[in-house]
Amino acid sequence: MNEFLPPALDGADLADRVEANGLELAYEQFGRDADPALILIMGLGTQLTGWPDAFCRALADTGLRVIRFDNRDIGLSTKFDRGRHYDGARKAFIKSLLRRRIRTAYTLDEMVADTIGLLDGLGIDKAHLVGASMGGMIAQLVTAQHPDRVATLTSIMSTSGARGLPRGRMKVLMRLGKAPKNNDPDTIARHMAKTMRMIGSPEYGRSLEDWTSEIRRNVKRSHYPAGTQRQMLAVMAAPSRVAMLGEIDHPALVIHGKADPLLPVAHGRDTADSLPNARYEEIDGMGHDLPPRLLPRFVEWIAELVHADPSQPAGEPYI
Repeated sequence: MNEFLPPALDGADLADRVEANGLELAYEQFGRDADPALILIMGLGTQLTGWPDAFCRALADTGLRVIRFDNRDIGLSTKFDRGRHYDGARKAFIKSLLRRRIRTAYTLDEMVADTIGLLDGLGIDKAHLVGASMGGMIAQLVTAQHPDRVATLTSIMSTSGARGLPRGRMKVLMRLGKAPKNNDPDTIARHMAKTMRMIGSPEYGRSLEDWTSEIRRNVKRSHYPAGTQRQMLAVMAAPSRVAMLGEIDHPALVIHGKADPLLPVAHGRDTADSLPNARYEEIDGMGHDLPPRLLPRFVEWIAELVHADPSQPAGEPYI
């Protein structure tokens, strides 16, 4: 990440917890309280640290109050180790193939309520939303269900959930269900790094050593695979969002990699096609990750979206 993470930009301005939807969510803030809020919603099993510090700082430097947070059941936020009975991963996968109801510990709609609770807890009336993968799904739902709380929507490497879209590569799906050989932090870090190399960007890829080093730091902060499994069930059980996306008239940005092996590019195209007011950016060589060399582009596109004149026509480049 050397090309985009100067050491002087390391770390957030504020790290705290907030009561939200009956839970405690860990969050970090970059920028000033007085600036318009931008909420970063991370994907499946990934902590708030999945949003690189320099990415957050660069967005804040455009005049935004940037907030990243740990979703429920991950990182330093509330864990769901008790509660309702839910399906195992293998059973849920078979049910998804058969279009049968999956029993979950919670739903994406409940994670939507967490995001609204975060806004309420931080005194934010309206925010720009940026979601990656599962976080994109949550951001879409927040925008559709609470349109008055959202200014703009950015969906990165995510999906509309439309039926009939291509599944990820079986080799990748099998890898996601594979556990490391033991719970030694170094073993966990190497295992997860190999997974990220498999799903990451072939043309902008990071080395195995780079991934291992970053993941080792994240594992030290928190490692909770049970939460990842429960989040996965919520994603698998979620219905199509196509109809509700068609009702969203907020300015939107959809970013997707043409080389994504987990959510093939058809998912990004369908998401953009389903949103009436979306700009679509498709990137050759990008997989299912946030490549450091692409992040300056993401910052530029997001800043153009959130700082644009609301009267500007949809789908045109923002200047």
